[in-house]
Amino acid sequence: MYLIRRMFSWRIANPVLSGLCRSFLWMLMGALVLSLLLWGSNLKEQDLSMYTYIVHGIAAAFGGLTAGRRATRKGWYQGCLTGAFYGIIVLLIGFMALDNSPAGADLLWIMVAAAIGALGGMFGVNLQRS
Repeated sequence: MYLIRRMFSWRIANPVLSGLCRSFLWMLMGALVLSLLLWGSNLKEQDLSMYTYIVHGIAAAFGGLTAGRRATRKGWYQGCLTGAFYGIIVLLIGFMALDNSPAGADLLWIMVAAAIGALGGMFGVNLQRS
């Protein structure tokens, strides 16, 4: 049992990287839920834009929370970095997939993701185990 627990319990020491991994896991779960919602109802893809922003906000918040928990101090800073990198990576993937050019609203989206991540980091640094 110890061998199995040791094989499946890996930990990333860098707070930002662990927060990014956690935020992308939350994004994948949210995308799965939205896909099931789209499949099981009569919604169209254009109707899901607000829900995708909600999923990204939740993912950035939980990524910042994880980064804040891993950091010993300055949780807002680690969470802000996590949210900003999350926003940049999501936008880069979107630009490569949709062949769009960056716009001014994209910078605003990165700043909002960074602010949500910073808020999550503030909560996360206070949730540390003693």
